[in-house]
Amino acid sequence: MTYLERIRIAHADPEQLEQTYRTALQSGDDDAFAGAIEDAYAEAPDNLLFSAWHYRLAYEVTRPMRRAVPWMVAILLAVTNGLIFWWLSADQYVIKVGGQSHLPLFLIVWAPISAVFVLMLLVASGAKQSRWAALLGVAILALGAYPLWAHTLIGAQTLERHYLDQMVPHLALLAWSAVGLFVLRGRADASNRFAFLIKSLEIFIMGGLFAIAGGIFTGITAGLFEALAITLPDVVMRLLVAGGFGLIPILAVTVIYDATAAPAAQSFDDGLSRVIATLMRVLLPLTLLVLVIYLGFIPFRFWEPFQNRDVLIIYNAMLFAVVALLVGATPIQPGALTPGLRFWLRRGLIAVALLAVVVSVYALAAIGYRTWEGGITLNRLTIIGWNVINIAILSLLLIRQRRAGEHAWPQAMQAAFGAGMPVYVGWAMFVVLATPWLFR
Repeated sequence: MTYLERIRIAHADPEQLEQTYRTALQSGDDDAFAGAIEDAYAEAPDNLLFSAWHYRLAYEVTRPMRRAVPWMVAILLAVTNGLIFWWLSADQYVIKVGGQSHLPLFLIVWAPISAVFVLMLLVASGAKQSRWAALLGVAILALGAYPLWAHTLIGAQTLERHYLDQMVPHLALLAWSAVGLFVLRGRADASNRFAFLIKSLEIFIMGGLFAIAGGIFTGITAGLFEALAITLPDVVMRLLVAGGFGLIPILAVTVIYDATAAPAAQSFDDGLSRVIATLMRVLLPLTLLVLVIYLGFIPFRFWEPFQNRDVLIIYNAMLFAVVALLVGATPIQPGALTPGLRFWLRRGLIAVALLAVVVSVYALAAIGYRTWEGGITLNRLTIIGWNVINIAILSLLLIRQRRAGEHAWPQAMQAAFGAGMPVYVGWAMFVVLATPWLFR
């Protein structure tokens, strides 16, 4: 039972509500309790008990809070990860297809290796599940090693290359899911799942900021030596680029995530969290405008995706971007929004999801036509699977929004995204493990 459900039951029982609060404090879920109180207060602002708790917690939040960040451990793990990336980025570590070099080994294994170091960081930061972390670490490393053998099962070299190319994003998704399984163990309810999605989005954006800063630093460093007519050797450039890249996953998690608290108990109302939520909501009407204009052009270029595979790749990238936008714009603490903003935000989210479904069904029809004409391939199978999954998630979101009231719609939207997480992981596992056997 979620905290919001418990609070609703105790709407006229001060003692039961106090006991619920003390239970949340003992389990480190006080922020989740506070968010649930805000949701309950937004649903029933005339309830005196909810009003009292709203103002009580509002004053509690103003007190300064600190979390202990294990910077020495984080830096040690980040540097170790960076050195491994630097070592693996050497020219001799390359995957060959048909006797010819095709893909650097580093691109396949970087995400599983990073996931192991992130799990080590979380354990060192206070998450008390070291055995579970070790088990997940072994599992994700095994998944990372599997394609290095499995690609040899595929008969056609073209399909073998396609499989290896697909492993780069799919193994990154599975590495992310391994970390998710760790932090959500024993608390995989809808609110914690959605909170994990939001924190993941924040970590990815923070990683992007680190990458930009690292790129600027590398460019300035190389430029300074070039000014002296000195060209940095390849080993040094790989240390700056690949080694620097290895620092990013660990440092981004260190800055954003508090390992001692559940995902729903993380901070979402300050710093980068607030900036990202605002940015996503600003982008929402712009995305809606672009989708409306794009749908207007479809009748004039209707057959383009049926004839051009590159257009279908763009459609899939668009669909994932729209899902990420919807996740980032969905409020995790609806009580903090004004009634007017909640009203229009809900309608904007529904409109974007609806138009994205229309465009995605159009793209699915195009890939279905190409498959009927040219037969099933590894790329087509993968794209069809992701299209169907994303359409199903967006359709579930729309169905739940139709049934949800004006007060419960944020929870319904969060639950829809949370329900899609296991499906994402399941399809990624299928692509990694099963497709080499299907296309032997």
